[in-house]
Amino acid sequence: MRGFDASFVERYRARRARQSSDAIPSAPPSAKPVPCSGLQPQVPGSVSGLQPRVPGPVSRPQPPPRARVRVLGIDTSLRCTGLAIIDAVGADMSFVDCRPIPNPARLSLPACLVRIADTLDAYLDEFRPDEVAMEGIFFCKNARTSLILGHARGVVVATCARRGLPMHEYPPARVKRAVTGSGSATKERMQRMMQAVFRLPDLPQEDSADALAIAMTHLHARLVPGR
Repeated sequence: MRGFDASFVERYRARRARQSSDAIPSAPPSAKPVPCSGLQPQVPGSVSGLQPRVPGPVSRPQPPPRARVRVLGIDTSLRCTGLAIIDAVGADMSFVDCRPIPNPARLSLPACLVRIADTLDAYLDEFRPDEVAMEGIFFCKNARTSLILGHARGVVVATCARRGLPMHEYPPARVKRAVTGSGSATKERMQRMMQAVFRLPDLPQEDSADALAIAMTHLHARLVPGR
């Protein structure tokens, strides 16, 4: 699957700089008076210009087209955060993109958090999702692991909230049950299920597959009112 090269965030920053320099306010066009010399006065009671109206075929109103919804799924982790984009029109879903944000073990905690924030910000600018779905908080036996995950989640939530994106959370067991039918599905089963559902040529990376499953779970939940 695709990954993030070194120039991904740089291209995003250059594009934002160009947009800022081009956003010069222009003066509103002055309103021009509409000439009325061609108007003819109407004579009260005169009906000589009216033509009989012939009834035509009755046209049935067409239902409005269903809007496309783009969902970003996020599987948050300090060392490898998975991202995935799915488009949906009603119950029809289509794969757009998925890739991980890997952080090498040599990077410190602050450096990893900065990398997650910058890469996610560039990803949001590239794909412009309408909604965000992420894995909810689950029980961790190790307090240190829970604290580190909380740092990464905070960065992800703040980056998405800064853009005003609606965010939704789903427990890991619900995500597994929604896409495989079992709340204890393995990582490999999740990967192969996502590859089969979206007909991917290659097996997705495990964190990217989890992000795809989270986005898919949210789209399923949107179809059921009140859930």
